[in-house]
Amino acid sequence: MRPRLWLSLLLALFVAACGFQLRGAVQLPYKSLYIAVSSSSTLGMELRRQLHASQPDLLVEDEKRAEAIFRQLSDRRERIIAAINADGRAREYQLRLSYSFRLEDAKGEPLTPVSNIILAREITYDDNQVLSKDQEEAFLWLSIEKDLVQQILRRLATQHPIQPPTPPQPEARDADAAV
Repeated sequence: MRPRLWLSLLLALFVAACGFQLRGAVQLPYKSLYIAVSSSSTLGMELRRQLHASQPDLLVEDEKRAEAIFRQLSDRRERIIAAINADGRAREYQLRLSYSFRLEDAKGEPLTPVSNIILAREITYDDNQVLSKDQEEAFLWLSIEKDLVQQILRRLATQHPIQPPTPPQPEARDADAAV
């Protein structure tokens, strides 16, 4: 009984010492945010739901009233053959989602640099199980989108607005050097 207790305490100490911390709610450094993604898309609905859960007053419905605008730049989905069988038919596919976005101000000026996210999942394929594999593929696309939303939120929370370059200040001269 004692070795288990010591092992548990040692494991708890190790986890606490390594800096492990559960992910909490995402807090964005903006007062208001407009999401320029269709509210009927799975990604748009999930992104709004997650942001509303963590910061209920953050989202606005009018782009002009927003301090920051989330703008989707690209969303490309691919289904690539990853392996073939001896007959030359696809045995495995890779589902790949490439997504890029940035935050802009109300004038359209970028607040953050463009962020690119690439997610991929593998799926096996069997000609004898076409319907079940189609359902599995649809489930994997939903899983990829949910993972994408989590990655977008983590990036938004850690990205800081681009600071405009400051003009160089004239160098101050010594009063003694001028005399």
